[in-house]
Amino acid sequence: MAKKQRIRAIALCLLHQGDQILVQEGYDSITHQRFARPLGGGIDFGETSQQAVVREIQEELGADITAVKLLVTVESIFDYEGKPGHEIVFVYEAEFVDRSLYQQEVLTAVEGARRFQAHWRSLEELARLGVTLVPGAIANLL
Repeated sequence: MAKKQRIRAIALCLLHQGDQILVQEGYDSITHQRFARPLGGGIDFGETSQQAVVREIQEELGADITAVKLLVTVESIFDYEGKPGHEIVFVYEAEFVDRSLYQQEVLTAVEGARRFQAHWRSLEELARLGVTLVPGAIANLL
């Protein structure tokens, strides 16, 4: 029997530094498209979206955030690596408690066993690099 597809609830965090936001970048090997997404991740059962975004930033960066504010909730339907995806995305903005993190050009993040880099990028820089900000509705907030 095929695995039933599900809608995934996630919480993402917009961390601002001037006209830049902190993003992780990715690549779809099927479409050959580069994309960037704010940090965050899945909402666990019994957890609010706000608790999830705080936990995700702590897990990924080992950093605490404050002034956490829900900006918008968007629905994102997409394909990635040839597979359909469907997410309900709670988009928050917040600030790092440790202000020194704003001085780092690149932050090393961890998600499970995977390590990745998070970069400060402006919309103009992403466009120049040919990188699409996802979900697309986030660009309207900036």
